Amino acid sequence: MAKAIAVCNQKGGVGKSTTAVNVGSYLALSGKRILLVDLDPQGNATVSCGVSRSRTTNTLYEALVDGLSVEEALIASAVDLSALMDTGQAGRMDLMPSSSELVWIDQKLAQAQDRDTALKRLCEPLRSRYDAILFDCPPSLGLLTVNALVAADCALIPVQCEYLALEGLNTLLKTIERVKQTLNPTLAIGGIVLTMADFRANLAREVAEELKRFFKDLVCNTSIPRNVRLAESPSFGKPVCLYDPDSTGAQAYKLLAKELAVKTGLV
Repeated sequence: MAKAIAVCNQKGGVGKSTTAVNVGSYLALSGKRILLVDLDPQGNATVSCGVSRSRTTNTLYEALVDGLSVEEALIASAVDLSALMDTGQAGRMDLMPSSSELVWIDQKLAQAQDRDTALKRLCEPLRSRYDAILFDCPPSLGLLTVNALVAADCALIPVQCEYLALEGLNTLLKTIERVKQTLNPTLAIGGIVLTMADFRANLAREVAEELKRFFKDLVCNTSIPRNVRLAESPSFGKPVCLYDPDSTGAQAYKLLAKELAVKTGLV
């Protein structure tokens, strides 16, 4: 059964989509079958996989609201990683793309009895087909993020090395605890990963130390540096492993994927 991981943080611009896309692609390169589900109406993960949202009519929105089958909503092997794979590796990364219509999801599902569990119901039949399902959550704690936390086994939390990021983390952790108490008792924190890290700055070091003091082993050993190639790769519709595999950002995500595979039991 797939390990379901919600990549979440209600603060925008912390690297959620970058983390979901690049961790997913490196897990796929290691031979895992990965499904990336783009829950963000902005569709950054979808675009980062080279999928044009203007040309995509079958999306997560139609699956949640209109009863579209998951088979029709999936884009198989959305990212072609075959050129980097060793012979014999059978991993791949499929995509369930986003739609801008997801901004209306709260209204559309407001009266539904399964409003908090709709995503779990949708993805449950897929868990036997994949090793991991990654939910790229929107920058909010609304219905889409709650659905991801209900459907997930664990949460992966990207945190930028800034003071305000620490403040927002407390709110997110309260939401995770509330979901755990009411809707998903097995939900755990799979890891907290520092993103856009520049440890030459005192503030970045202080934030990292504060996180490790409070959360100890939950903080991933691997941090993601500020890196131009990471910032550029989405505009080319490629994960960084295809765009510039030798960059410091690519190497960091490769290590993070290995670390998360151990933490979440994917090895």
